[in-house]
Amino acid sequence: MSVLVYTENWDGKFKKLSFELVSYASKVAEMLNTTTTVLSLGTVEKSELEKLGNYGADKIINGTSDALKVYDVQAYTQAIAGVVEADGASVVILANNNAGKALAPRLSVKLKAGIGSGVSKLPVSTAPFVVYKRAFSGNAYAKVQINSEKKVLTLAQNSFDLVENNKGAAIENLNISMDAGMVKTEVVDAQKQTGKLLLNDAEIVVSGGRGMKSPDNWGPLEELADLLGAATACSRPVSDEGWRPHGEHTGQTGKIIAPNLYVAIGISGATQHLAGVSSSKYIVAINTDKDAPIFEAAQYGIVGDAQKVLPKLVDAVKESKSK
Repeated sequence: MSVLVYTENWDGKFKKLSFELVSYASKVAEMLNTTTTVLSLGTVEKSELEKLGNYGADKIINGTSDALKVYDVQAYTQAIAGVVEADGASVVILANNNAGKALAPRLSVKLKAGIGSGVSKLPVSTAPFVVYKRAFSGNAYAKVQINSEKKVLTLAQNSFDLVENNKGAAIENLNISMDAGMVKTEVVDAQKQTGKLLLNDAEIVVSGGRGMKSPDNWGPLEELADLLGAATACSRPVSDEGWRPHGEHTGQTGKIIAPNLYVAIGISGATQHLAGVSSSKYIVAINTDKDAPIFEAAQYGIVGDAQKVLPKLVDAVKESKSK
């Protein structure tokens, strides 16, 4: 019996999310008095794999196969399930991102495992196995009991601190035998965004809503984002109006993000928007309406006109950085 965590890599590199997953899995393994196995699929350099060992891994498996060179959810599900069975894992942990949300239910069916999606803390108990998660778009919390022998969990991003614990994990290279014919996905063209911080990777996000009043008023917001090393985002009405690119739209129908800091400027905080940002560690809101729903979710708030507050905020950040 072990806890197995699948860590996605991006062009052979791991991000903070991967280390967060390993830290979480290691603590779950401690609760179950067992070991932590980390699984990486695809070609990854040894030096990069060794980084996973800094966060509590007992064993690292680097699985490769020609069939896994293209991400195909069915092929990846079969590969992960095979390693789970071979390792005797009782708990499987993945990220609650797009890849994890696609893989987890399929693994749940294949392994006959109960699933806890979007968990945000360590299990409340292990006998019975009860997990803690947000519910109703972050407006409530739920405790979910999983009764199956195997369990599949997806961890909400930025909900668990990194815990360094190097156990000198051994790296095992595994050639996964798989029928290439089962891969139904074909990549015709790939266009990668460069020179701009991606929303899903950003530790800080500065976002604007209709309170910005015009697409011509975005200069100070972009300047603030640049000073903070942040990504820019927007609410759905803003992207629908064509003020900002649709790729910046955050919310239930846009991108679900969980940065350390989310600065909401001129955003009222509709339920659909909060559903996409409520997992942020800290939310700072700037709005003229003191009764705006965004203030209920925010840890810090400024009641005021964004056009007046933003320049002062930019000046304050500049002054702080010059010291």
